[in-house]
Amino acid sequence: MAYRDLLYDVTDGIATVTLNRPDRLNAISAGMLASFSEAFREADHDRKVRVIILTGAGRGFCSGLDLKEQADGAGTGNGINAQNAGAGPKFDLAGSPPVVLHQTDKPVICALNGAAAGYGLDLALGCDIRIAADTAKLAAIFTKRGVLPESGGTWYLPRLIGWAKAAEIAFLGKVLSAQEALEYGLVTKVVTADALMDEARAVASEIARNAPLAVQATKRMMRLGLNETFEANVHHVFLQLLPLFRSRDFTEGVKAFIERREPEFEGR
Repeated sequence: MAYRDLLYDVTDGIATVTLNRPDRLNAISAGMLASFSEAFREADHDRKVRVIILTGAGRGFCSGLDLKEQADGAGTGNGINAQNAGAGPKFDLAGSPPVVLHQTDKPVICALNGAAAGYGLDLALGCDIRIAADTAKLAAIFTKRGVLPESGGTWYLPRLIGWAKAAEIAFLGKVLSAQEALEYGLVTKVVTADALMDEARAVASEIARNAPLAVQATKRMMRLGLNETFEANVHHVFLQLLPLFRSRDFTEGVKAFIERREPEFEGR
């Protein structure tokens, strides 16, 4: 399927979603918003896909919402304002990229090839694993633009690094270098720009070799556990475990262990 302002590729069980407006540092256009949600839903529903990599084309990851579109009256913010005024198209919050990204069961690796600012930062924080090029920056510049982290940042930041560090970054509108992001714990690894995609694919390939149903169930239970008690999560995990015991992959995993070989999982 062809997408607007976005590239989509599936190779060896890895779907690579590339924000593709390099001339605008991949600023989010109205077309890209729709494409993003559609591409992630396609990847999440495709049995051949086991891992998703999100990255940007050119020298930037995502510079946030396209302010030029906003000024011209074609951006997302103007659509919301028009809706609030009783005019314009309906804004689908449930189908918006941050919500669709959060609900995606497949593991998502963010390959931060450059600056992630505003909305772009929130998208990066919504991924499960972030690997950064040494040229990347994380720019929490919302308060310097008169807005707040509207696309998940207020939810993710305190959970990822704790209240005090999140408050420091968000209230001050800090811009973090790749190394500073590593020290804060916002990225798991920093590599050279040339090595970024190789590193992201290596991690994705290692995840893809594991039983996909088990990986996806683990992600669902981790996500659910963020908002429930220990006892409730243990109960939900048990309910997830029962169908896994009946899967072909569980049988294959046990058999491979006994035969001392690498398992070949089918996702069934």
